[in-house]
Amino acid sequence: MLLFGTAGIPITTVKRSSINGIKRVRELGLDAMEIEFVYGVKMSENLAQKINIIAKQERVALTAHGPYYINLNSLRKETVQASIDRILKAARITKIAGGKSVTFHAAIYRGAEPESVYNTIKNRLSRIVKILQEEGNDVIIRPETTGKQSQFGTLTELIKLSQEVEQVLPNVDFAHLNARNNGKINRYQQFEEVLSALESGLGRDVLDNMHIHISGIEYTSKGL
Repeated sequence: MLLFGTAGIPITTVKRSSINGIKRVRELGLDAMEIEFVYGVKMSENLAQKINIIAKQERVALTAHGPYYINLNSLRKETVQASIDRILKAARITKIAGGKSVTFHAAIYRGAEPESVYNTIKNRLSRIVKILQEEGNDVIIRPETTGKQSQFGTLTELIKLSQEVEQVLPNVDFAHLNARNNGKINRYQQFEEVLSALESGLGRDVLDNMHIHISGIEYTSKGL
């Protein structure tokens, strides 16, 4: 079953709030909403509990987008720790709100070899998942396919990461994939190839448990 929804509160929502956004999603005949924590996780636990109740009443599935200010490959220990803390905070409040997953842009390469960056991201995501599992938090951690060639997040990287780290699955942003590949992923055949690669790498179940972004996008030869 496919669920369609908005990234954030629908723009036609009167008196914008997450609760009113969920109700508006249902009024529009949609099924899901991605809560946007892109500028920080500022939602209280009390509000998250109310959102959980409303989302269940309206039969709206929830996910979340973590803060933009994440770089798990930074040279600065403070930045890495802050990035880990932001992902954890997003996952914790998403769990309370009844959301199923948190997506985010994991890192930039900084000119380092992709394989080295992969190992760094793998180790740091493993730490995050271990903490969440110890807390009994089963929210899925979803690194997003990225649109710039300077960013960590190719489809191949995220499939491999999902194979090797529990509770991690890709968020497939088709617009980002198209930008990163200079317009070469924008047809039925290419979409099918992406889905086939996911199934081949992670099994049929991954196609039944996906988070996908689709939107228009402008890009250059360097991507998004």
